[in-house]
Amino acid sequence: MKKIAFYGKGGIGKSTTAANVSAALAELGNSVCQIGCDPKNDSTRLLLGRTCMQTVLDMTRKYGDEVTREQIVHTGFAGVKCVEAGGPEPGVGCAGRGIIVALEKLNALQAIAEEQVVLYDVLGDVVCGGFAVPIREGYATDIYIVSSGELMSLYAANNIAKGVTRFAGRGRVRLGGIIGNSRNIVHEQVLLQEFAARLNTRLIAFIPRDRMVHQAEINRKTVIEWAPQSAQACVYRELAGLIMENAALTVPTPVGFEELEELVLQYGVE
Repeated sequence: MKKIAFYGKGGIGKSTTAANVSAALAELGNSVCQIGCDPKNDSTRLLLGRTCMQTVLDMTRKYGDEVTREQIVHTGFAGVKCVEAGGPEPGVGCAGRGIIVALEKLNALQAIAEEQVVLYDVLGDVVCGGFAVPIREGYATDIYIVSSGELMSLYAANNIAKGVTRFAGRGRVRLGGIIGNSRNIVHEQVLLQEFAARLNTRLIAFIPRDRMVHQAEINRKTVIEWAPQSAQACVYRELAGLIMENAALTVPTPVGFEELEELVLQYGVE
């Protein structure tokens, strides 16, 4: 089983990227499960064509030990299995707790044991124990960080790399690379390439900013489904192939914040 996790700053386009990669992997003939580890329950929206309301946490609250695999695992585009961990109401409880409960329940039910690829879509706050669970407990071994060339996005990516480094000594978790999700910043691609190099990894893909993504999203579809012949769909397919073939997994070497600021300043001049 290929066990992948996508991390990244909130709002960076991580869930959109994850859903399109899952769709592309399924097109390649893989059995795929995407697990949304975000209380917003929106990770699998583009695969299901709707927001999943039957989260693991909600179904566990309702049915307790009687909850079944069919109640929490749903089938989306191209046969991708879709799971949403869920979370507490805003302002009540720890959002990361939902991830812990969800992964424990999925494990107990052996709900994803038969899948060839499991992709965890996780918030970038690795300071919270719940969000670090996929890394810490070995649920995911191949970590990819979605980032733009914006300073705060790189800052979050660097913090996630610190988390990977911390847990790499305990098991097989490694960094597979940086996935650049463009914000049309000056020299953005070369900035991300240099940032990746300093982290002891590589820029595995640079996804151009394209209105096609927005059009697909408002129609509740992945680009793979909405515009399968488009150049943007080809970008996601290429990324999916690279992830499946990637053997260059590393222990990252995070940088200091001052070095990060200098890097952004260096490449941010017109």
